[in-house]
Amino acid sequence: MVAASAHPTIRCLFCKRDSSKSRSVEHIIPESLGNSRRILPRGVVCDSCNNYFARKVEGPFLNSPAVKTLRFHQRVENKRGRVPSLEGMITPGFATRVTYMPSIDLTSIAVSAEALRAISREPQVRLMIPFTGPSPSDAITGRFFAKVALEAMAERLTAFPEGLSYLCDEPQLDPIRRHARYGDQFTWPVHIRTIYGVDASLLDENGKRIQVIHESDFLVTPVSEWYFVIAIFGVEFAINIGDPSIDGYIEWLAGNQGRSPLYSGKNSDSGEMPS
Repeated sequence: MVAASAHPTIRCLFCKRDSSKSRSVEHIIPESLGNSRRILPRGVVCDSCNNYFARKVEGPFLNSPAVKTLRFHQRVENKRGRVPSLEGMITPGFATRVTYMPSIDLTSIAVSAEALRAISREPQVRLMIPFTGPSPSDAITGRFFAKVALEAMAERLTAFPEGLSYLCDEPQLDPIRRHARYGDQFTWPVHIRTIYGVDASLLDENGKRIQVIHESDFLVTPVSEWYFVIAIFGVEFAINIGDPSIDGYIEWLAGNQGRSPLYSGKNSDSGEMPS
């Protein structure tokens, strides 16, 4: 009798290598963007790819000025329970670091002793901190959402090993797979627009208003193009899974009065858009 393997064979979604012994789970959307539920089981993304994405793709995206300020103002904690600090200024011109500590619900302001002496003599001082900043580069944005799109596909197939094998073997997914993992020498465009406010909320089943942090779905256009569409704090990102082009999504929007796929078509009955 041949004993069954202690680790059923499973391959990584990105590098396609045996990932049966991988130990880390994969957050489809990083915890630093408020995700604690959408998680792929061990092995769907191997430890090596998981670590690579954290350092080379997710890190640059999350720490870009635009995303970092969003995380600060929305008080989004990372896996260590920390909210990123921001560099600010106290009039009449002293640099400061502003830090929010969620464990004690306190915002602290760090200044030099020289600045403290100077501002103590001022009749009125103001704290100025950024509310936005430069967005991540097109290259990082494309790789980040290429990764998220493929993992969202895998999420729907985690109960079906043959489905996960199909994702690994499907050659039409190889270009976006390689772009996410290896950063091939071309950009993969992402369509970006704001569809509702950053603080928008919906009524839950108990009639309580809850903030919408992120939501996503797939769109198949009439010409059979597949797009992954995700809204994060009201900003909608759409990426073509099969081809580095977003023209088809722009055409789809034009034919659907600009309404987001998250709230039209098969999602028309999901309720009103957050407000």
